[in-house]
Amino acid sequence: MDYGYGNGNNYSTSYGAAGAADGGGFVAGEPQSSQAGGKGGYGKDTVRPLTIKQVLEAQLPHPDADFKVDGESISQITFVGQIRNINVQPSKITYKIDDGTGLIEVMSWTDAEANQDKMDVESESTKPKLIEEAYCRVWGRLKEFNNKRHVGAHIIRPIVDYNEINYHLLEATAVHLFFTRGPPSGAQANGHKPAAANGVQGGATDYGSGVDSALSNCSSLARKVFAALKSTPQSNEGLHVQMIASSMGMPVSEVYKGSEELLSTGLIFTTVDDDTWALMDT
Repeated sequence: MDYGYGNGNNYSTSYGAAGAADGGGFVAGEPQSSQAGGKGGYGKDTVRPLTIKQVLEAQLPHPDADFKVDGESISQITFVGQIRNINVQPSKITYKIDDGTGLIEVMSWTDAEANQDKMDVESESTKPKLIEEAYCRVWGRLKEFNNKRHVGAHIIRPIVDYNEINYHLLEATAVHLFFTRGPPSGAQANGHKPAAANGVQGGATDYGSGVDSALSNCSSLARKVFAALKSTPQSNEGLHVQMIASSMGMPVSEVYKGSEELLSTGLIFTTVDDDTWALMDT
């Protein structure tokens, strides 16, 4: 996955942040610190996906500095969570949001008259609403007042596709690993190597040595089936057992025996059905 942090390309999210961009600066490029005070570098702000735990543990070197997570300055942030409480006041709405890693207050400042008109319209609408126990996504800035942290929300909206929750947590994890451990081992200056079929990125030599080691513990029949799978032209779907048996000149029952051994060692995997297999390193 390329998050655009190391190559200077713009980073845009795929979960509705385009609407947030209209609120100002929700396109991220290479990470960089904004000027002290926050407003000088607003046009170059980045949006960082975080968990609430990361938000609460963000470092603040001194009151006029930017918050930092994983040693990198943060400005705009986004996270998802469940609304535990809503407190409506004339000038603002305060949401207490929990994502399982922590709890934080999110403040959305409003115009009292406009907010009432909006609430009246929403009350007649069938669209999802921001209600207690519902899930939401927040875009905003982390702030601290009287040693207590909160998020000033630019946009807060309900989540309608719950896959977005898992997607966000995976994205926050991937970005955290990028900053703490560097790019994936297979990364190159001009991009990333394609991931292996099992999702592992890395050098072919290292993976090949692992395959050789696993094959050395297999029977001669399993090694023959593996060789047939490796040498026979095929699509991404792999080869059906009948095709393997035909190419080997061997009964289907024997191919099944060898394939069961390869499946158990993780050298092959099923694709479109239980009788079609492909190598894990293709």
